[in-house]
Amino acid sequence: MEKPNFATLGQNLQSLRLAQGLSLSQLAANAGIAKSNLSRIEQGEGNPTIETIWRLAMQLNVPFSDLIARADMAWGENGVQVRLIDQGTDNPRVDVYWMYCAPHSVRESEPHFAGTVESVTMVSGEVNAGNTGELQTLRAGDTYTFDASRPHKYQTDELWATMMVVVTYPKNERQPAPLTSDSE
Repeated sequence: MEKPNFATLGQNLQSLRLAQGLSLSQLAANAGIAKSNLSRIEQGEGNPTIETIWRLAMQLNVPFSDLIARADMAWGENGVQVRLIDQGTDNPRVDVYWMYCAPHSVRESEPHFAGTVESVTMVSGEVNAGNTGELQTLRAGDTYTFDASRPHKYQTDELWATMMVVVTYPKNERQPAPLTSDSE
């Protein structure tokens, strides 16, 4: 797996934090991480988990993709890799990811913003996906949509799984536009 671009993550995180007028201490406390860890992430150091990045995105009230935008790398751990393919600029906001899961992998996800839905289209393999306690078995060609504002997970058995995940956020007039190279 390619090494994630932590410098890009750090720049995006710091820009969004400062734009919202939050101090390192405020954001760290809100996200439940140590201030020193947040500082290291903003400096492009450390090795944040996907869950930590999601918590920071939720506290900043921005989609996960805004933090990893322009990194052009796969992010992952524990047999699961996620790569941002595209960020929508319309309202509602739609982000598209490729997700790869090794055999016997489990990816549990905390709830996203209220009203967010996830659609999973299987490319190859098999995965059990959906809201926790309501998993659906998906195979190549299957598509399943579920409420991503509730805890959800992806779980593989014996096979690798490759899928496209589309995250559609609720319409929001105040939702920030995705970061672009013009905003650097």
